[in-house]
Amino acid sequence: MTRWYFHTGSDSTRIGPLDEAAAREHAQRNPSAFCWREGFSEWRPVRDVAELRDTAPDLPEHLPPPAARSAGSSRRSDDIDYRIVGNDMPFVEVELDPGESAIAEAGALMYKDASVQMDTVFGDGSHSGQGGGFMDKLLSAGKRVLTGESLFTTMFTHTGTGKAHVAFAAPYPGTVVAMKLDEHGGRLICQKDSFLAGARGVSVGIHLQRKILTGLFGGEGFIMQKLEGDGWVFVHAGGTLVERELKAGERLDVDTGCVVGFHDTVQMDVRAVGGIKSMLFGGEGVFLATLTGPGKVWLQSLPFSRMAGRMLAAAPQGGGQNRGEGSVLGGLGRILDGDNSF
Repeated sequence: MTRWYFHTGSDSTRIGPLDEAAAREHAQRNPSAFCWREGFSEWRPVRDVAELRDTAPDLPEHLPPPAARSAGSSRRSDDIDYRIVGNDMPFVEVELDPGESAIAEAGALMYKDASVQMDTVFGDGSHSGQGGGFMDKLLSAGKRVLTGESLFTTMFTHTGTGKAHVAFAAPYPGTVVAMKLDEHGGRLICQKDSFLAGARGVSVGIHLQRKILTGLFGGEGFIMQKLEGDGWVFVHAGGTLVERELKAGERLDVDTGCVVGFHDTVQMDVRAVGGIKSMLFGGEGVFLATLTGPGKVWLQSLPFSRMAGRMLAAAPQGGGQNRGEGSVLGGLGRILDGDNSF
């Protein structure tokens, strides 16, 4: 018997499994929903599935995915162009037409053309120029504070003629990846500090971990970033970025710090690494993050916390005394290994 699953795109709750009769009835009541069954590689709009299309009213083909509409039914992101430069320490250069804007985290600017005006806006800038009231902006700013970001976002608007450019640099060695939100269901769940920049109209909100253990030991806390809209966003990851697509029910066990982001159809949880011996002496901590499909996940090879820990461990200890490779031989060893800081 075929089992069907549904989600509306407005939240992460799944409905199912449903048999074919119940699935047809649900599709008729929710024509804008997404569905999945065995044999599908990803979630599909109900209107695109032949088995359900007969009972689902036709929808205009130009409408964005439900999740994108839920982020703002009357708002669309600016259609910006871009290029990503560099490998180990990359930056993204955004090309703006007159009137177009990009938003970025504070301190991300590398350079800009003179015709690009820089403004500091309250919240994430998604309501700027779109009729959003003070309460909308206050709520947006509050969400940013919960994810560890500033109350304010910097907006860069091209006020001249022709083309103009503005560039944003990665905060530490890694990878910058561009993602078009309407190609990912209109929503991505990311680690708190992964958002670098994006098109005006993209909403940067919060995603709450509902399970206590996941919030405490999942590596990202109870609060993660939720990127919504239909435009381009640029996400930063430490080291090398790996993309995996999980089938329904497929599980991937990941170090808790290596999760960059995932589709909202992916379920994140934690599980113990193994027995007491593995927990105490395995060097991988007590818990692993588990990601269960369907959906895409993005992983980083070098979390900033891991790099910072290595730097701290290598820093001089005890009043500036060096404990480097030459410390076994004392001062002579430090001369031999090139460390003359004694």
